[in-house]
Amino acid sequence: MTTETTTAHRTARFLPQLIKFGAVGAVGFGVNLVVFNVMLLIVLRNVEHRTIYATIIATVIAILTNWIGNRYWAFSGQRQDNAAREGVEFFAVSLVTGTGIPLLCVWVSHYLLGMVGPVADNISANVVGLAVGMLFRFALYRWWVFSPARAARVSAKAEKTTTTVVSAPEPANTTGSTLARTPDSGLVGD
Repeated sequence: MTTETTTAHRTARFLPQLIKFGAVGAVGFGVNLVVFNVMLLIVLRNVEHRTIYATIIATVIAILTNWIGNRYWAFSGQRQDNAAREGVEFFAVSLVTGTGIPLLCVWVSHYLLGMVGPVADNISANVVGLAVGMLFRFALYRWWVFSPARAARVSAKAEKTTTTVVSAPEPANTTGSTLARTPDSGLVGD
């Protein structure tokens, strides 16, 4: 297989997955926006610190929506057998890249570059932070959470542990002793 064919084949698989990832992210953004405003303006309207609670609830529901969309559509051919482990890893990656990276961008903008103000904050958090976070998220989802190589290793390991080991037949007891026929239970207390 030539390098051009390999590259074209990889691009043909990569590009649709990237587009699906972007579409799932757009749906997640919409879910976050709707849930946040419903919580803020209707459900939690008389609750103190409602902005914090609305943000937490909207973020968790958006991450769950994104996990389902990525698991069953964008990365459907790569999803893992252990959905709980995959969900925890997805949630961790989403929190770190969705919150940590924008916070880091705001910190760099404020404290290293001296750019303060609402416009600088929005650009650093919601433009640069969102874009950099999205790149890291896609890479971590593709090559860690939904990694086909990792899934192959896990299933090979599971297959290896579930195969039956065939042992050699026990030698015949020619002495007639019952002690020789008694299985060894290991060390005392085991």
